[in-house]
Amino acid sequence: MATGPVLITGFEPYGGRGHNPAAEIARALDGSRVAQIPMVGRTLPVSHAGLHARLSGLVAELTPRVVLSVGLWPGEPAIRIERFAVNLADFEIPDNDGHRPTDQALSPGGSVALAATVPVRQIEAAMLAAGIPARLSNTAGTFLCNACLFAALQAAATASPPPLCGFIHVPYLPVQVAEMLDRNRQESRLELHQRADLASMDLDTMIRAVRIAADIAARAAHAS
Repeated sequence: MATGPVLITGFEPYGGRGHNPAAEIARALDGSRVAQIPMVGRTLPVSHAGLHARLSGLVAELTPRVVLSVGLWPGEPAIRIERFAVNLADFEIPDNDGHRPTDQALSPGGSVALAATVPVRQIEAAMLAAGIPARLSNTAGTFLCNACLFAALQAAATASPPPLCGFIHVPYLPVQVAEMLDRNRQESRLELHQRADLASMDLDTMIRAVRIAADIAARAAHAS
């Protein structure tokens, strides 16, 4: 059984957005505790290059018992608990370095997909019981969030003992939707009813959701 912290990662802003709730969640939880275990929050650059090395380095440095990563899913109205990472990088937009891989394997010759190892069904149930909209998801997409979960699971497989790994997608912050509505009004390029990405959730609720997930994962790691 690993004796290290719970590692929370969150991506920095990307795609021209000034905020990313994932990074704010990681910063908010850094230094706090869950199930009597310290949490360490780290912000990840939105960069495909070196992502696997960064996560492998964090796992080697911290020997965490849980790696729980967080990312933004624009337009999502609920917390999404990801079940799988696929062995594919196929970006719809460039990362912050301007790179846009297409139809590339994250691990040539590797498994088609890897399953999250945190207790996803238990996490979903606990969030719902706490009054937080949450659901299981069978796709983390093919952008950096998916690559992050895939890399974390690969890094965990070579650690001894291996940490439990999971990924949570969160909605926009209300301020982000407000900014989009304001731009929509000023630019008059798209009718409001044509937008499908206006859902949001307050930061405190998102932090609470990730804390719940971290608590359950930490207890599962302790019991394993």
